[in-house]
Amino acid sequence: MATQNEEKKEVEAPIHGDILEAIMSHVPLSDLAPACHVSKTWKRAIFSSLRHLNPIKPWLIVQTQSARHPYVTTAHAYDPRSRLWIEIEQHPIKYVSTLRSSHSTLLYMQSPFKFAFSFDPLHLTWHLVGAPIAWRTDPIVARVGHRVVVAGGTCDFGDDPLPMETYDLRTGKWETCESLPAILKDSAASAWLSIAADENRMYVTEKCSGVTFSFDPSTKTWHGPFDMRPGNNVFSSVIGFLNDRMVVVGLIGDAENVKGIKLWQVDGEMSELREMGEMPKELVGKLKGGIPRLPSIAMASNGGFAYLYNQADPAELILCEVVNGACKWGSVKNVVLNDATRMQTLAFTCADVGLGVLQEALRSGDRKFTIRNAV
Repeated sequence: MATQNEEKKEVEAPIHGDILEAIMSHVPLSDLAPACHVSKTWKRAIFSSLRHLNPIKPWLIVQTQSARHPYVTTAHAYDPRSRLWIEIEQHPIKYVSTLRSSHSTLLYMQSPFKFAFSFDPLHLTWHLVGAPIAWRTDPIVARVGHRVVVAGGTCDFGDDPLPMETYDLRTGKWETCESLPAILKDSAASAWLSIAADENRMYVTEKCSGVTFSFDPSTKTWHGPFDMRPGNNVFSSVIGFLNDRMVVVGLIGDAENVKGIKLWQVDGEMSELREMGEMPKELVGKLKGGIPRLPSIAMASNGGFAYLYNQADPAELILCEVVNGACKWGSVKNVVLNDATRMQTLAFTCADVGLGVLQEALRSGDRKFTIRNAV
């Protein structure tokens, strides 16, 4: 018969090995960040579970900004690894103007006097600089390497209706560039254009026609046009990057009758489109929501994940994960959207949030993470 001390040791025996790794695979990522500091054993188990059992996946981050003073901004994130929404408590963002996201990784605010932008995963750092020379509304904005590109929009700038400028993060100065291609003159606002960017170039696609150009800020030159329309039955398309390869998501049919949504990978020198997958019909219906027309959609992507949403009614978010060239589809309700937030500005970004990013946020004391609900 076991003694009392033996029973106590048995009860207090630490959990380790495969069992601990399996437990850690079910723990939300935001809780794993502080758990890494419990012990070396826990840290090894956490990293092993993330490598082999339940890897990290890009978060969708939704920022909301109230339309009235003091223009309160809130943030929520969806973590597909844990299938959880996380409320992110943060210090107030210094208000410049309406908060916007022009593509997957960058948030910005602009006024005639100031320009603010943030591109780190959790938007811990905001850069506040002087405004570009040309005042414009609804421009396209992207970070390409160490430059931020601001182009298009609606403006009145002498004889140039499509002014373009870049802000150099190294020198802290604005530089003017060659204007947007003339063919984009009538659709220069971000509402009509889809953009994507990597470390070397910005890519701009006219949603309706699929006409695409690329811009190299290091040489200040445009390249194109390229035909990125997958077919005559595609009436609207958006672009992005998945697993470092450009993709096109196209709406088939017309705005009143969307017959399908497909995803293509861009191969060659912007010359070939290879079909990768088609969204299930029931998810097309969820994406459309309560809106009678669906003229276009938006996409935020990072790594192997894309989040698709209806900008007019983002109540349902469609997930597409590309694994070994195949598409895995799913959906999640947007818990951020309610009667109050329907009257607020929503900005979507997609971020590669790892343990290092979360630990930096916790150390700074600038962010707190609270699990909101399971999906």
